[in-house]
Amino acid sequence: MKRPDIVVKLTNDVPRVQPAFATEPFHRWDLPDGTPWARFYRTPAGCLVRFPDLADFEVSADGQDVSCVRVPGVSDATTEHLYLHQVLPLALSKRGQLVFHGSAVEIKDGAIAFIGESGRGKSTLAAAFATNGHRFLTDDGLVLEPADGIYQALPSHPSLRLWEDSHEKLLESGIEPAPALDYTSKARFLAGTALTHCDAPRPLRTAYFLGDGTTPEMTVRRLTAAETVIAWAKHSFLLDVEDRALIGAHFDRIAILSNTLLCYELNYPRRFDELDRLLETVMAHATNLSVLR
Repeated sequence: MKRPDIVVKLTNDVPRVQPAFATEPFHRWDLPDGTPWARFYRTPAGCLVRFPDLADFEVSADGQDVSCVRVPGVSDATTEHLYLHQVLPLALSKRGQLVFHGSAVEIKDGAIAFIGESGRGKSTLAAAFATNGHRFLTDDGLVLEPADGIYQALPSHPSLRLWEDSHEKLLESGIEPAPALDYTSKARFLAGTALTHCDAPRPLRTAYFLGDGTTPEMTVRRLTAAETVIAWAKHSFLLDVEDRALIGAHFDRIAILSNTLLCYELNYPRRFDELDRLLETVMAHATNLSVLR
């Protein structure tokens, strides 16, 4: 992921128990099952993002500086992963960049993105394409930059996280996982010859917003510009949801994005025996699209 002038000071040499806050968080992230995932607090220097029982990250008001204090016993791999895939996208959003909960893969002369909530299959799709000759750019934290009338999808850290059933089906048995993370049973895999990564920006051809998988058949439906704005907004990384100027500018940017790029809702049954057909369908659909609306 592009990291323009952002400084991170991971003070992991002095772990501490997370102190209580006198005020309530101004924003919350919860997992689909309701488990608390992140809490956002105001500080004199900016915002503190707390991952309960894992780490506290303080982000400066301008999104320029990030510092971290982990909880005793939490690994370096965990704090690094939280920074790269959760906190850095938030810091970039504070600096006015477009960052979304999505994966992206390279196809021919461009890229396609898969946008959706946790559990919708973003990483599985990225891994499926990457093991079939189409390098992945990012597993999550998709950064888009406008450039000459199109949008470039930027690469991020060359690793993927997969549930056990996905990596058993998709990855060769010889691929060793990266160090485990303290908060999830998902395994993390670094890119290599069998799991290929693209380390350069690619023009985004389209984005597919993933449905809930309850459909009996695969469907691809074009979204209207208004639906696309709502979809991008729903899946945005935003550090301060109470900053009206930031939110207004963000909506202006996603409105331009939505009027520039054709986007689609992709729904499909979550069965591995359908995966090859899904990849063929998406490839055929995406390669026939213009990059512009």
